[in-house]
Amino acid sequence: MRTAAETEVRRPSAVRTLTALLAVTAAATVVVEVLNWWYAPEQGFGLAVRTGWAMLRSFGFLLLIGHVRRGRTVARPFGLILAVTTVFAVGRLIVPRQGVPPLPGLLGFALLTALCATVVWLLYRSPALAGHLVRHRSRLVIDRTGISWRETPPRRPEASAWLLTSRVAAFTYSPLMLVPALVATASILDGRLLAVPAVLLWLGAGIATSYLVLFCTAFLMRGRRWAGTLLIVVTVAVLAVDLPLCWWLLGVDGLVRDGAPLVVAAALTIYGIRRAAHPTPPHPPPPTAPPA
Repeated sequence: MRTAAETEVRRPSAVRTLTALLAVTAAATVVVEVLNWWYAPEQGFGLAVRTGWAMLRSFGFLLLIGHVRRGRTVARPFGLILAVTTVFAVGRLIVPRQGVPPLPGLLGFALLTALCATVVWLLYRSPALAGHLVRHRSRLVIDRTGISWRETPPRRPEASAWLLTSRVAAFTYSPLMLVPALVATASILDGRLLAVPAVLLWLGAGIATSYLVLFCTAFLMRGRRWAGTLLIVVTVAVLAVDLPLCWWLLGVDGLVRDGAPLVVAAALTIYGIRRAAHPTPPHPPPPTAPPA
């Protein structure tokens, strides 16, 4: 008699490799942040907020492990955005305001960058993973057979990979705005009362952005052209609010550390929308020789 473990479908070796790699990446994120905090010359409020946000990404990698094991289609864009933003989030903390970064921090950042690059390469270049990441999330289904919880394809037309990438990238706008806004609250504690309205505006804009992005992406996944245009307008407005406030309240250092990840996410969003609107035509099959 076969046991349940023997009858279970064995996952491809690439899935097991990627799962182990994601677990190592999650652990490396925590280790690099602890090293950076240990060697940081200034352990202030701003560094604590940025470090906490960067360490939360380790939970993102654990969530990605669940998507990969279940074969979810969202694993690819989620892994791409998570890897890119993790490199930026950790890299901006390694470089101090003055002096040279510590050697342990640089080595840890190089290792983490290599791990994230390998994760992206496996997600987009492995044929075994391409055949595995094809499932949709499970839903509650009521039909003639009764009530069941099973995988069902979405009712809307299947979204392209570029639309999924744009959706995941746009969802990072709100946290990428709220983190520097929380860092800027330290300027209020230092006696800059003129910064109170700006910080409140910043926090409100970050919260409102999450609802605007949710509205745009809901219709974008349904193939509405106007939703892509509206999301681009929201992206431009987000950059117009966030980047000047970063420069005014956090200086050039804050503009680089907190503005650069948002610019990268915005670029991925706009590029994904453009690529989805103008897909690359498939290559025609090679001509076959006429029969003799």
